[in-house]
Amino acid sequence: MCFHNSMSAKAIKLVARYGRKSDIVEIYQDMLNEQYHVNAFNFPKYPIITTADEIQVFNWGLIPFWVRTEEDAQEIRKMTLNARSDTIFEKPSFREPIMKKRCIVPSTGYFEWRHEGAKKIPYYIHLKDEPIFSMAGIYDRWLDKETGEEYDTFSIITTDTNPLTDYIHNSKHRMPAILSKEDEEKWLDSDLQKADVTSLLKPFDTNKMDAYIIESDFIKKISTDPTILQRA
Repeated sequence: MCFHNSMSAKAIKLVARYGRKSDIVEIYQDMLNEQYHVNAFNFPKYPIITTADEIQVFNWGLIPFWVRTEEDAQEIRKMTLNARSDTIFEKPSFREPIMKKRCIVPSTGYFEWRHEGAKKIPYYIHLKDEPIFSMAGIYDRWLDKETGEEYDTFSIITTDTNPLTDYIHNSKHRMPAILSKEDEEKWLDSDLQKADVTSLLKPFDTNKMDAYIIESDFIKKISTDPTILQRA
């Protein structure tokens, strides 16, 4: 699954890459710029691309609109960090967002572990020729009726592995659904039919990806430490 992402690009590069304004991102500039490791289990704020003119900032861990209480919201978001492409149209948390609330999750790379017996070997996985690439995501807005506060949250969609990621992620055999540049705006089109949505959720071309082993203690470092991405 995809629980450890990297967004080491500054806001200005996201603006250039996606043609969106950065007003909202600049509010969270210290929090968002050059995050070499973003851990989903912290439910962090993260830059997201929607049909809006501005880059959005949502929390990782989708809270469905129909959740009733804060307690329920905190529980369900632990299970919605990722959404499997093979069940996304049936799961109550995802079946509306996948049709009407799709988003792009920008990334500069992500982390997975290869299992060899009791040993876990961490890899940093990225695209060869795209410093910033797009993961397919979905989002939702939840209203806490007790406080009146609204929460915008998202999930990263996973799909089957390609040969490279299958070798690395040899326990779960999943990878994030990565969109080609040509498919990005199509993905955001809320009028897209189910068959067209499904066709975009496929393993990315293994020949366009690369990976290398990193130090096992990367997960303990602060997120802004560039040595996270150093080769082992």
